[in-house]
Amino acid sequence: MAQERTLDRTRQELAEFLRTRRERISPESVGLPAGSRRRTPGLRREEVAALSGVGVTWYTWLEQGREIGVSSTFLDNLSRALQLDAAERRHLFLLTHQRPPVEPGKTWCQVPPLVKRLMDDLTTRPSYVLNLRWDVLAWNDAAARVFGFERQPVEYRNLLWMLFTDAELRRVIADWQTQAPRILSSFRRDYARADGDPAIGNLVKELSAHSPEFRQWWHRHDVDAPCQGVRALELDGLGKVGFEHTSLIVDEDRHLRLVVYAVQETDPQSEAFARWVAGEGEE
Repeated sequence: MAQERTLDRTRQELAEFLRTRRERISPESVGLPAGSRRRTPGLRREEVAALSGVGVTWYTWLEQGREIGVSSTFLDNLSRALQLDAAERRHLFLLTHQRPPVEPGKTWCQVPPLVKRLMDDLTTRPSYVLNLRWDVLAWNDAAARVFGFERQPVEYRNLLWMLFTDAELRRVIADWQTQAPRILSSFRRDYARADGDPAIGNLVKELSAHSPEFRQWWHRHDVDAPCQGVRALELDGLGKVGFEHTSLIVDEDRHLRLVVYAVQETDPQSEAFARWVAGEGEE
């Protein structure tokens, strides 16, 4: 019964949403004559149906909140007909399919200033931002000290590239032979999300040519969903230090993630790491 009430409420909200979006569009904005005999503002149902490529009866049922099946292609056509922005289009998909639309992944290269400020406040937590291609877009001083992102020129400042071609980062990640294929399997999820993005395809091609390990593991097609866990890092002057790491979404639409490392509370090197990352005791 509770599920039926939820569906009824959702259908009613869909009906009201479609009606209000339809009524806000002027006929002139879609190339139709305004006319003088319109009793309601905006477009008529038959006009929206024609613009969306469906019959007026079928569209009327949809706007009335009836239980009918709709395809993603139709919802995209309807979004264009109703001139929905990205947020409204997402809302339409949630109301009709109970899930957001599948968005083609795009590589974004700008980080919100507030995220940079947040990372700078994490003085003992190595943190960095990745896009869908796993380019390292921003990082704090702790991450610079641990991972050495500045060693790479901008065009190769990519976590996956460094993982398989940077000997220093390979040394830092303890048990690299076990950790590297796990990290790669997490990347494959983003690779699938960005189907058709030439920048990500070129990255895979370059790594396949440069790294035998990448080429071997890539063809296994392993997929590992978790972006969190425990990882040991080998740090100069400290030795092996255990870290917990997690990945936080900072911009879902642009596929930006903040990755944060924190020394395990039980690790005896916790206080020593805080001094090390601050450069204490160095000349």
